[in-house]
Amino acid sequence: MRTSGIEGVERRLLHLLHGRKTRNHLTEIHAHFLRHHLHHSNKLLSHFVSVCGTLNKMLYADLIFKQFEHPNILLFNSMIKGYSLCGPFEKSIQLFATMRSRGIWPDEFTLAPLLKASANLRDLKLGGEIHKAVLVLGFERFGSMRVGVVELYASCEKMEDARQVFDEMIHRDVIIWNLMVRGYCKCGNVEMGYNLFKQMKERSVISWNTMISCLAQSGRAKEASGLFREMRDGGVEPDEATLVSILPVCARLGEVDVGRWIHSKAESSGLFRDFVSVGNALVDFYSKCGYLETAFVVFRDMPKRNVVSWNALIAGLAFNGKGELGVGLFEDMVKEGAKPNGSTFVSVLACCVHEGLLEKGRDLFGAMNIKHGVKPKLEHYGCMVDLFGRSGCLKEAFDLIETMPMKPNAALWGALLSACRTHGDMVLAEYAVKELISLEPWNSGNYVLLSNIYAERGDWDEVEKVRVLMKENSVKKYPGHSLIG
Repeated sequence: MRTSGIEGVERRLLHLLHGRKTRNHLTEIHAHFLRHHLHHSNKLLSHFVSVCGTLNKMLYADLIFKQFEHPNILLFNSMIKGYSLCGPFEKSIQLFATMRSRGIWPDEFTLAPLLKASANLRDLKLGGEIHKAVLVLGFERFGSMRVGVVELYASCEKMEDARQVFDEMIHRDVIIWNLMVRGYCKCGNVEMGYNLFKQMKERSVISWNTMISCLAQSGRAKEASGLFREMRDGGVEPDEATLVSILPVCARLGEVDVGRWIHSKAESSGLFRDFVSVGNALVDFYSKCGYLETAFVVFRDMPKRNVVSWNALIAGLAFNGKGELGVGLFEDMVKEGAKPNGSTFVSVLACCVHEGLLEKGRDLFGAMNIKHGVKPKLEHYGCMVDLFGRSGCLKEAFDLIETMPMKPNAALWGALLSACRTHGDMVLAEYAVKELISLEPWNSGNYVLLSNIYAERGDWDEVEKVRVLMKENSVKKYPGHSLIG
């Protein structure tokens, strides 16, 4: 084949590789490589591997790479970058070692993805060594290197180091600003992150999403809501991550009108159709706002559902005191072949607690591991202790706590104590309070409860012992509580 003919085939293959339907045609494109004897072209295969990385198809890329006898730096760089994007991230480091063992010297396109891999691994030591290599080789002048270094330090929560590199940069694009804002938010320094966000001259949807999510997770729901309105008024199109972050905020603040606007936007933009997470967030929003019929409609209309979809609606029914409906929905879930997980059982057991469905709760708890392969955790035992306690089965609740395979926490003993006081079992209540004191020796409320139990039966010597114990443990009684009721 003439050189011009080969170049024409290469151009067509590159066009196919970077076309819209590449995902469905990787094998066909590979077949073209083989048919035209171009499977030894470092240039074409490096493009192929790069596309595999963006499509999360690195297993396929690895198979092809291993068949190539003489990969050059282009192909190594593409493989290293692919693994730095979609993992396993350690593979990037291993490939770099292989590359060096073959005498191939790295360039700036090698080290930038290695910095990203180190950031994804949260490996500060490894990243630090790569940063040193960047400085030794004189690559720090490249913008991709500075971005990689900032991402490394921000991911490892070394914001002073990240800030030093950031401050030295003359040209800062939106990506580097986003990394800094996210880094401060991740470290819990919301104010610093918010201040940087306000200084940004250019913001992407990722900028808005990062700050809205950070404010929401920090308990600053009103500010998150206000920022979303500012984003919307500024004409920035929300994406899936925006809606998933802001809908719980709307539920917390009771902003039903905003939530409905988001629902409409999700429908018109195709986000509801394309992302199951958006449907899940809408089900959760309507459930928490008490609009169960709308939650059911959203659930029914979802093009796809996952276990989170079922969990959101079952939890919503429990939250709204519709436990029997929640149990029925769980049974529908199992019939449809959806596999319940630990969160599902927390929700359906909560349904049993709210409705007092003792026998059903027993059956579900017993079937968790045996039938569904879900090993009960502390929260599941907590639901059962609560269910037994509310039903007056105090001995059964106590026996469950004593025989559970993990150490009970304060919430379990607190649930038992509450049930004991409701049903008048002061002997077991005394035992539960003592366990609470051993777990929370700093909590004055536990001492008050124990003292009240002794006072109710006129055991003043024990009341005095509680006072002494509080003094020994340096526990102060808060105003408004009495040690004798």
